[in-house]
Amino acid sequence: AMKINQNTVLQGQRVTLVPYTSAHVPRYHEWMQSEELQRLTASEPLSLEQEYEMQRSWQDDADKCTFIVLDTEQWSGQACADEDCMVGDVNLFLTDTEDPTLGEIEIMIAEPGYRGRGFGKEAALMMMSYGVRNLGITKFEAKIGQENEASICMFKKLHFKEVAVNSVFQEVTLRLDVSDQERQWLLEQTNHVEEKSYVELKLPAEVLET
Repeated sequence: AMKINQNTVLQGQRVTLVPYTSAHVPRYHEWMQSEELQRLTASEPLSLEQEYEMQRSWQDDADKCTFIVLDTEQWSGQACADEDCMVGDVNLFLTDTEDPTLGEIEIMIAEPGYRGRGFGKEAALMMMSYGVRNLGITKFEAKIGQENEASICMFKKLHFKEVAVNSVFQEVTLRLDVSDQERQWLLEQTNHVEEKSYVELKLPAEVLET
């Protein structure tokens, strides 16, 4: 199962990636009431209970790797609980049973005030680097709504190339094959990222509460 990242924290300059836990569900659920986000992520609104079920299934699913994106500056001061500094999420889906080296990446910066400020770019780079190093991914795909120009533009800056347009779903598919050169670039872009244990980071606060 994709339990690989359930205790992994990746701390970057702008964003910190943490595992998606039940504590994050209420805020996530709140985001997904937004019609704009439903449109951009091509998803249906769920009830809070369904969202908790989704979170549990994601945690146990062997084909998905999910991180919640936090604002590093707010969060690293420890003055801010995860759910108060959530800005979005990033997912890696292993969609092709024939090819375990292909990962479909999805990123959502749900908080409008955080868009266009490099948060999505850093989160995507961190997730891609994690996929390459820990999951054996050598090819990435991103499927993005045609109207979502900001996202398409961001992936192109990350060296993705447009490979297909689906006019029925109004969706663009972008792809990146991770050559040795791309791999080196990816690791250089993320060499500032620190990997930590989620449990250990969470412990001090909980010890203080008891």
